[in-house]
Amino acid sequence: MKISIENLTFKCIIGILDFERVKKQKVVIDIFFEYDYLNNDTFIDYSEISSKIEKIMKKKKFELLEEAILYIENYLNKKYPIKNLKIKISKPNILKNCIVSLEN
Repeated sequence: MKISIENLTFKCIIGILDFERVKKQKVVIDIFFEYDYLNNDTFIDYSEISSKIEKIMKKKKFELLEEAILYIENYLNKKYPIKNLKIKISKPNILKNCIVSLEN
């Protein structure tokens, strides 16, 4: 099975500049992964994942997008039996003329 959780959007503290450490910024997270669906007892709750990712981002207050992606990647790989995990984090409002994104 392939799961995608796209456009998970919320505000949090992320960045290294002074204003980024005070004012919450909008982030958009996309997560894609595969897992083996064996039977009805083996499934991955995507609402649990999206909720946990938002809680992690709001609690940790990352300085770098790279740091956030590695933390989320480590958490998901430890908690769930997933494969081929891809994460993309975007800060759509950080620059006036573009969207800044990072993915693993």
